[in-house]
Amino acid sequence: MNKNAGVKGSVKSGNRNIYKYVATMGMLGALLVVVQVGLAFLPNIELVSLLIIVYALVVGKAVFAPIAVFVLTEGLIYGFGLWWLNYVYIWPLLALLALSMRKERSRVVWAVVSGGFGLLFGALCALPYLFIGGTPTALAYWIGGIPFDILHGIGNAVAAFFLFKPSVKAFEWIVNRSLT
Repeated sequence: MNKNAGVKGSVKSGNRNIYKYVATMGMLGALLVVVQVGLAFLPNIELVSLLIIVYALVVGKAVFAPIAVFVLTEGLIYGFGLWWLNYVYIWPLLALLALSMRKERSRVVWAVVSGGFGLLFGALCALPYLFIGGTPTALAYWIGGIPFDILHGIGNAVAAFFLFKPSVKAFEWIVNRSLT
């Protein structure tokens, strides 16, 4: 895999490449929205976690652009409630974790990371409730969602185990062709 898959060099080459870069990042963000909305009928089964991991490995620090598109679009679709504030820090947190493990290519490792992230999702979403209602409110929120967090963790682990390698190959191909 080419590090940064053409991302760094593409922005230096002039306006045309900047447009290609912006369009590519916008499309990657739109894909996050499409897979989230498309699977919304399943309780806590999603591919956003896997795609953010893959994006981080393929485009490096540029992963934050599609995350911004995704988070803002989700707010426009569903409203800017407290849940949306969680998205502002949770998805970049996953991207930072993936960036810190960028050399890892084991689908088992990424299945464990993605599954663990799904299990911890409710705890991460409970953080604002610590400030709103204190520890009892945050704990009640988190504990009430544990059955969904278990589904989330299992779904993430299974998705990453089976889709990690083909997703990395596909997005390397897409990004290399769209930014060169």
